Amino acid sequence: MSEARLLSLLSLLQTPREWPGGELAERLGVSRRTIRRDIERLRDLGYPVEATMGADGGYRLVAGAAMPPLLLDDEEAVAIAVGLSTAARHPVQGIEEASVRALAKLEQVLPSRLRYQVRSLGGATVPMPAVPAPEVDPAQLTMLAAAVANRERVRFAYRAGDGATSARLVDPHRVVAAGRQWYLLGHDRDRDDWRIFRIDRIADLRATGARITPREPPAEDAAAYVRDKLYSSAPTYEADVTLHAPVTEHIRSLGEVTEVDERTCRLRAHGDTLDWLAFRLLGLGCEFEVHEPPELVAHLRTLAARLTRAAGRRPGPSLPPVP
Repeated sequence: MSEARLLSLLSLLQTPREWPGGELAERLGVSRRTIRRDIERLRDLGYPVEATMGADGGYRLVAGAAMPPLLLDDEEAVAIAVGLSTAARHPVQGIEEASVRALAKLEQVLPSRLRYQVRSLGGATVPMPAVPAPEVDPAQLTMLAAAVANRERVRFAYRAGDGATSARLVDPHRVVAAGRQWYLLGHDRDRDDWRIFRIDRIADLRATGARITPREPPAEDAAAYVRDKLYSSAPTYEADVTLHAPVTEHIRSLGEVTEVDERTCRLRAHGDTLDWLAFRLLGLGCEFEVHEPPELVAHLRTLAARLTRAAGRRPGPSLPPVP
């Protein structure tokens, strides 16, 4: 028996869906008889593989009475599940999608007693993110990840940016993490169009059980598609600023720079948000005058007033030291 094939089979079964024996055989390049023998070998090792009969039947990995061998003990399983749940709720750049995939696989084989511990500990744990971000329920992420893997249609209520709520019937395509927010890219059945949904605005999520008919996605790279759509819909500001500083490589990296004299230059820079432009300008550490846009001028005045009020307040009681 090929150990590599057995690991490949286990990896497929850990995806939360039911696998027909013929599809597994085709994926692994072996006969159905070989698949049946490999399934029995996994069961002998303690992996709870369930078989269902009928035209739509197949194999799937289910929650067992104990963790399978060669995986994790109870304490390690709970610790990893809680850690993945935290990472999914407050994503860290580079591990967001992997966290959701791993969490979905782990929850497939966790016994009910360990799932209870994970939910209890996760509910009592309040992480402190470095940057404020909308909190996303990991259970919703894993449900959507499972729906994507199973090619299963979902139904939910969606709250738009203006607060309006609507019912959606969606064929999910990919779950995408962008910055510190999660998005669902899917085909909206009622609107007959591809749409992007912020997952923190999704409520009453339900899997319908209906299988999705494969359709051509809007792009090969779902993450790049979501990023481009978000950037194209965001307002773009062009700042025209006089800087009382000589031209440096750092200033050139911010935009188009024209030297006025050896102590002054003119900068034209673009930004998706006023906060980003203000942060960049204040970080230069020099005097400057903003000529355009008026929104940036008003934003800087608001910041200046806030800082002035903060500087004029008496110092309050200090925070207790961290033990």
